[in-house]
Amino acid sequence: MAYSSGSAQRQPAERLDRGVVAIKLNNQTHISWRLLEQDPQSCAFDVYKETREGTLLKLNTAPLQQSTFFTDTLPEPTQTYYVTYTGETPKRDPGNSSKLHTSQANTPYLSVPLQKPEAVRSDGLSYTYSANDASVGDLDGDGIYEIILKWQPSKVQNPPRPGLTGLQLIDAYTLDGTLLWRIDLGKNIRAGAAYTQFLVYDLDGDGKAEVMCKTADGSTDGTGNVIGDATKDWRNLDPKSPFYGKIVEGPEYLSVFEGATGKVLDTQIYIPDRYPLDGWGGIGGNGNNDNTGGRADRFTAGVAYLDGKKPSAVFVRGWYGRTVAAAWDFTNGKLASRWVFDSKDAKNPFSGQANHQLSIGDLDTDGKDEICVGAMVIDDDGSGLYTTGLRHGDALHISDMDPDRPGLEVFGIHENEGRTLKLGTPGVALFDAATGKIRFEKGRSLDVGRGVAADIDPTHPGFENWGGPGGLRDIHGNTISQNTPSSTNFLVWWDGDLTRELLDQNRIDKWNWQTQSTENLLTANGSVANNGTKATPCLSADLFGDWREEVIWRTPDSNELRIYTTTYPTAYRMPTLMQDPIYRLSIVWQNAAYNQPPHTSFNMLARYAEE
Repeated sequence: MAYSSGSAQRQPAERLDRGVVAIKLNNQTHISWRLLEQDPQSCAFDVYKETREGTLLKLNTAPLQQSTFFTDTLPEPTQTYYVTYTGETPKRDPGNSSKLHTSQANTPYLSVPLQKPEAVRSDGLSYTYSANDASVGDLDGDGIYEIILKWQPSKVQNPPRPGLTGLQLIDAYTLDGTLLWRIDLGKNIRAGAAYTQFLVYDLDGDGKAEVMCKTADGSTDGTGNVIGDATKDWRNLDPKSPFYGKIVEGPEYLSVFEGATGKVLDTQIYIPDRYPLDGWGGIGGNGNNDNTGGRADRFTAGVAYLDGKKPSAVFVRGWYGRTVAAAWDFTNGKLASRWVFDSKDAKNPFSGQANHQLSIGDLDTDGKDEICVGAMVIDDDGSGLYTTGLRHGDALHISDMDPDRPGLEVFGIHENEGRTLKLGTPGVALFDAATGKIRFEKGRSLDVGRGVAADIDPTHPGFENWGGPGGLRDIHGNTISQNTPSSTNFLVWWDGDLTRELLDQNRIDKWNWQTQSTENLLTANGSVANNGTKATPCLSADLFGDWREEVIWRTPDSNELRIYTTTYPTAYRMPTLMQDPIYRLSIVWQNAAYNQPPHTSFNMLARYAEE
């Protein structure tokens, strides 16, 4: 079932170029490029390469109309490939070309060199940096993505734990590794997965993406401007205090930065503040509470089209009990509060329902986006749409999982531990995204920590799901195999068919539904995953080339990002996934807290398998 929101009225996230990419392996060069929504449905393409003599040689003998992928079997050491509509003269500009450098030969990735921050010794701390979560946006309006990268210090803390942390840094790089700017969030922002959710999106419709995140006194923008009072140190510096290293005093800010320069454009007081510190407990997780700034210091964020036309930023505070979501508009260089949703207290049915992540889309098909923070949904106007009562969980997936019924579904797993065991809520559930009606549930009072939903078996209609009891299940929760895929983590479209592959650590694997076993497609030797046992990439997204996804990993020394792109041929073509409304917003929130993979608004097999 196709996504039925009024997305045609929406301000586009960016205007993309042809996104040509070339990868040379085993004396063959694989060229791939974007199909765009605005391309004529019947369009065909030609592929050219520039010879040593400087002439352009057309490689295809017939117009390319089946897919946006081509293999050059006679590549030269160094060349540029161009892609045009059939019959058009190729233009020698970056928008429709990809230059293959000799250094790229026999590497299945593009290299992005980094300017790694120096090791730090200050405030009695000693720490180094590693490249962590990333996002993308067109910062300068040229149709090409830039990479926005969070540097994680080796000294980090989760919110409940006392202790000082290193400084959190955010960089912007072009795809060739040019450093555009560095933002230093300063000593009054703790470092760790829960604190800094950074949004990269064109928030004001000027054709260039902005960057938005929580800031504090002493945060420094990409041009050296200081936010707030640089002399303030709001950290608790008493090692004997339960607040040691935490920031539970002082102002909190929300800032938006110019994407091209990193210059701060506007700063407002963060909504909500952290008080009362003991006001964030509830029936999520183990049902406990604290008064030392732990539960008050957990955040997620995303971008939503709340009016169906223009994007708004949404920043969420609180997971386990009280949850507050604040929507912001950025217009004419100024941030303005749009609305605030507050579940207020532990007895409120909307409390205790928030995840370590969120997902955003038009869930009720009214043309406007809703925010699903886990087991409850906030409507486009800031009111509570519904709560399922399933409580807090660690994984969340939204897509058109069931092609036999209209609309979207939500699959998630949920925590049951400590004093919440008596509530008997399920560890696994799937529900209707528009109404919250539960379609199936499994494992009452089980604590399920990992779960995934994706179409990995074409012999069963709709998405499969796994994690928790019941092995590999169909869309109705019925067990179809006692064997399960080898990972319960990220997902990726990688090979040539329409089913999805498994992404975990530095591997891409495929579920073989015939043998009910997992087979390896790629091991990214020399690349590593992030975030400890979460083992997530810096980013997975359809960054360029055809509709298949790219994966960004870092090298162990964090001197380089490696963008892996598929070299598998495909018989399918479709517009870049980055023009699908839910998928594009999934890339914005992917870095939030416990990272989750993106999904499309449509069911890929249902839409394209019959074509």
